[in-house]
Amino acid sequence: MAVSLEVSKRETRPRSLRNQLRHEGKIPAIVNGYQVESTPISVNARELDKILREHGANAVIKMNLDGKTVNTLVKQTQSDTFTKHLTHVEFLSVNMSEETEVEAEVTLVGEAAGVKAGGVLNQTLYTVVVSATPDKLPERIEVDVTNLEIGDSLTVSDLPSAEDYTIVTDPEEQVVSLTEAQEVEEDLTTEAGEPEVIGDTASEE
Repeated sequence: MAVSLEVSKRETRPRSLRNQLRHEGKIPAIVNGYQVESTPISVNARELDKILREHGANAVIKMNLDGKTVNTLVKQTQSDTFTKHLTHVEFLSVNMSEETEVEAEVTLVGEAAGVKAGGVLNQTLYTVVVSATPDKLPERIEVDVTNLEIGDSLTVSDLPSAEDYTIVTDPEEQVVSLTEAQEVEEDLTTEAGEPEVIGDTASEE
């Protein structure tokens, strides 16, 4: 289901206009892609934040440009380093009948049996690339780790499948592993290396 977002065309010069927009609670943005030439726009910061919070980054966002309804996805965002507030957004206009590729979050659910036995759960892959029509794109893919024992691991091929989308990421790429706590400590020690001993340089000569 698409969600609507009100947008306005904006000027790109002078640069101070961007700061003015942000002062008004708006975010400078741009939209391009399917049947849309690159168009500078502005959006309400609160409205966009609510959409992303409630529907996720892969939600189809419907906007009106010059009387034409355009379906878009959030392609890229920029945020303030300190406040984390969005400072710029790039929207991609999409054809609702054609598949597109985006990243979907991999979320672990359940408490692994191996963790209860003293093991350590290590997630090594946090997103996968999926392909689907825009209205079928998942925000996240959940993988149940309840039955994982020490020594077990899961790869992309173990992620739950769905008819709505296809996972494009290499199926052999590891997603999560469960190791003994001692193995983790040994790895950290190995990475740290032996402490450097500063001797008497005169004796080396």
